[in-house]
Amino acid sequence: MRRAFAALALILLFAAPLALPAAAQELSNEEIAAIKNAVFNDPEAPVMGNPQGDVVLVEFTDYNCGFCRKTMPEVRALLQSDPGIRMVMHEIPVFGEGSRYAAMAALAAREQGKYEVFHRALMSMRGKAEKASVLRVARKVGLDVPRLERDMQSPRITRQIEDSLALADDIGLVGTPSFIAGNRAQFGYMSREQLAELVAEARATR
Repeated sequence: MRRAFAALALILLFAAPLALPAAAQELSNEEIAAIKNAVFNDPEAPVMGNPQGDVVLVEFTDYNCGFCRKTMPEVRALLQSDPGIRMVMHEIPVFGEGSRYAAMAALAAREQGKYEVFHRALMSMRGKAEKASVLRVARKVGLDVPRLERDMQSPRITRQIEDSLALADDIGLVGTPSFIAGNRAQFGYMSREQLAELVAEARATR
């Protein structure tokens, strides 16, 4: 279903259209459910905030995305102010090899229990995310770098990145950062207040 759904799937999943194109109407309930489950409940996707939270906020992100970096402090402030959020992260490295290396390293950091702190550090770094800078940040946050580099070679990590990229393609996301909660998707920089509104709307429509 790669590219075949694109924006049509996005309309189906995250809006309430009055009339759907014929191609979108042909999607089965099972196909729609599978896409939504992959967005909100992928067991391989990193989770920040409260793993048992009552509402899910999803972010599609890239470490070389300027607006992702700008939004990171807003996301952190939101998670600190609302302990009921389960935040699901989809790493979609769309800005080249440095982005992919950073995404692989971030996913590998889960094996040392440091995904969230490493994620924040990478988003706070100056300059481009590439091998040298990523490993420098890894040392700074106390990661075992030789172990990190070994763990990065896991087929599980490659598969997770490819699955997230394909998922973003399936639902027609236009770039990073993209946030999804409930039935609404938002692209671009969002303040803490805007993110809180997105979460509140999702809670109200459960």
